[in-house]
Amino acid sequence: MKGLARQLAALARGDAAADRVVPPAGFTVRLTLFAAAAMAFLAVFALALSLAAGRLADRWGEELARGATLRIQAAPEEMDRQVAAALRVLETTPGVSGARALDDAEQRALLEPWLGPDIPVDRLPIPRLVTFSETGDGYDAAGLRLRLSAEVPGAVLDDHARWRAPLVAAAGGLRLFGWMALLLIFGAMAAMVTLAANAALAANAQVIAVLRLIGATDAYIAGAFVRRFTARALAGAAAGTGAGVLAVALLPGTGDAAGVLTGLGFAGWHWLVPLLVPPLAAATALLATRAAARRVLRDLA
Repeated sequence: MKGLARQLAALARGDAAADRVVPPAGFTVRLTLFAAAAMAFLAVFALALSLAAGRLADRWGEELARGATLRIQAAPEEMDRQVAAALRVLETTPGVSGARALDDAEQRALLEPWLGPDIPVDRLPIPRLVTFSETGDGYDAAGLRLRLSAEVPGAVLDDHARWRAPLVAAAGGLRLFGWMALLLIFGAMAAMVTLAANAALAANAQVIAVLRLIGATDAYIAGAFVRRFTARALAGAAAGTGAGVLAVALLPGTGDAAGVLTGLGFAGWHWLVPLLVPPLAAATALLATRAAARRVLRDLA
């Protein structure tokens, strides 16, 4: 870490005489700039995916954690009695609050996306739904099921637990995928910068030999390459990050109907997170170039 800090401080100070050792233009310059810009652009999207998946997991967990539903299936003449009995059971169950039966309009609104707007709810054998919430202390689901089986035989309890766990796990998997993609992106950037540094060092083998003859140390020569390639990576990554943030900002709104893709992008202070990409790209280029320079200079000795 101390060596990395010294290299960053040296990069900030600059050394015009040493920088002339590295060719200012050519294939390695274009390769470094393009690789840094492209990888930074992809890194912004990986960050957007990971952060959006995290928000999605939190939202699904909060929305499903406290809600539960009773589905009551009974003959038409028994339905009202069963619903009233279910409400009495829920009102006397510790940990349950806000129990109410959905009316026909609410049930029609729930089924409309699937069955169309003209649903004859009153003539179809559709179960009645009773929704309720649990308090902070929670309720005994097993005990409630036993009471319902005895007092309301047509009621089925759905506490949303079987839906919540897979959804939250899926969102967590998307978040992990985003972070893994980010690691792979920076690994690919390190590989591309290493190739460019190796090519530049090999192309300047004669210049390096002359510098050694006049007393230049390997640390001085390596520092010149490290500074130049780090600056190139920083410039390319800044451009790629800007383009990536602009592309994320221009993504069309998906609305509530998009499901998993809802909210893809940044929100709130997360818009500041992409600002970390250029410094991380510069640090990656610094480490990759330093390792490549040491290896090539050792081979040229």
